[in-house]
Amino acid sequence: MGLFKRNPFGHILFLKKWLIRIFGILTHRRYRGFNELYIDGSEIIRALPDKNVLFISNHQTYFADVVAMFHVFNASLKGREDNIKNIIGYIWNPKLNIYYVAARETMKEGLLPRILAYAGAITVERTWRAKGRDVQREVNPNDTENIKIALEDGWVITFPQGTTKPFKPIRKGTAHIIKQHKPVVVPIVIDGFRRSFDKKGLMLKKKGILQSFIIKEPLEIDYDNESVESIIEKIEFAIEQHPSFLKVIPAEVIEEHKELDQQRKWQY
Repeated sequence: MGLFKRNPFGHILFLKKWLIRIFGILTHRRYRGFNELYIDGSEIIRALPDKNVLFISNHQTYFADVVAMFHVFNASLKGREDNIKNIIGYIWNPKLNIYYVAARETMKEGLLPRILAYAGAITVERTWRAKGRDVQREVNPNDTENIKIALEDGWVITFPQGTTKPFKPIRKGTAHIIKQHKPVVVPIVIDGFRRSFDKKGLMLKKKGILQSFIIKEPLEIDYDNESVESIIEKIEFAIEQHPSFLKVIPAEVIEEHKELDQQRKWQY
């Protein structure tokens, strides 16, 4: 790789590689040390094509979710089986064509978000929210074009609810992107990040939390004939944000999961 080789967005890959290395090393203990990260589905990551893959996930913090994904993706690609052991080994030559969709105003709030943006952010203007207020504005065509460019170059991570609040509606823009660009759509369900970190995902809030990171099989989608509404519903179920998941869970199921969590802690 040439020293000044750039990606389609003009970022120097040599700098991006070192940013991922440094932040990977600095954040590793947040997922394996202070807290633990239960991972399931590494084999799915290894089976994916190198380009035109769209990851959809629920969202709990601004940055900790994405950082965990960089860890899990690179560890999986380096042969780690559902774990992020050996930080230096898997992060030293990271996959550089990983991008994530983020609100433009969030990525401009301070120096650290601006640095993190260089690691792969596709910044977009939210059409429904700006500076803490509800707004209504048209989609910026440059934003959708940038997502297209990123998919043509590699993998894109998106949070289709556009917020860290649970059970909020899926934004139609994600379904339109899926129909238009026909990517492999891989659902991810995360949990525990909201309890571990502050809202931004930069400050550690609580130690000893078992975070979970579940990678599911790619969705089966009829890109040409399936409606936007149908795709939205599939996304809701896939990332476990459909209203039906709000139903009361029986007490015995909760206890069973508590026992399972304890067993997982001992495994790690």
